[in-house]
Amino acid sequence: MLLVMTAGDTNWSGSVTGAGPDTYTHGHHDSVLRSHRWRTAENSCGYLLTQLAPGLDLLDVGCGPATITVDLARRVAPGRVVAVDNAAAVLPEARRRIADAGVAVEVDQADVYRLPFADASFDVVHAHQVLQHLTDPVAALAEMRRVRRPGGVVAARDSDYPAMAWFPEEPGLDRWLELYLQVARGNGAEPAAGRRLLGWAQAAGFAQVEPSASVWCFATPVERAWWGDLWAERMTGSALADQALGRQLADEAELQQLAAAWRRWASAPDGWFAVVHGEVLARR
Repeated sequence: MLLVMTAGDTNWSGSVTGAGPDTYTHGHHDSVLRSHRWRTAENSCGYLLTQLAPGLDLLDVGCGPATITVDLARRVAPGRVVAVDNAAAVLPEARRRIADAGVAVEVDQADVYRLPFADASFDVVHAHQVLQHLTDPVAALAEMRRVRRPGGVVAARDSDYPAMAWFPEEPGLDRWLELYLQVARGNGAEPAAGRRLLGWAQAAGFAQVEPSASVWCFATPVERAWWGDLWAERMTGSALADQALGRQLADEAELQQLAAAWRRWASAPDGWFAVVHGEVLARR
């Protein structure tokens, strides 16, 4: 799942291949964390589930609050499961959730570019919504490949912002997308990551890659209210808003307008929003 880092422009360790420090565009505002807590293995990594079996050792990179980790751990028990995230701030919540679930998972802080594990340590290496936030996703995939055992799999899933679609038409959401792309690419990240996963995996040295795609769809009244409120809050209170203001890409008035646009969309009885994701299972 999403690699959660500290809010704003806080840096983490750079890539061993020379990439600059990475910035997590969304930050740790509650509107961000609520979306992370919603994620499960079923709604966020269905493409991987048929590859899992009891006894496999699994590494979850960018575990965030560990909702997906818990589901994966249940599927591979009694295999070893390790969950890592670069943000120390999110790890206490991950540990609490794991303890409450009664699953065996080791949790630690780690840099995706320098994973603290020996070569060939895991059968499955998983990352959800991580690569889109990195300045060097190929280096990250190569490092994940290093700790994967022969015959094992590296699994990655990332959204593709330019491929997102919604109805009814809403000029405010057109501007939201334009602004998000500006902020994310200003961080050296690639918000069109979903369509690039296959090429990134090939560039990381994988010769056998199975690509796929899936979507989240928010269209019921409850789903629209939840999704629309999340994004409305992000436009005025999250690290995304701070970065847009700090770089003078938008002002407070415009951010308020974008929040209102999200709420207008959510209130439409025929409102529909699809988040497109790319996925890869990379084996060798």
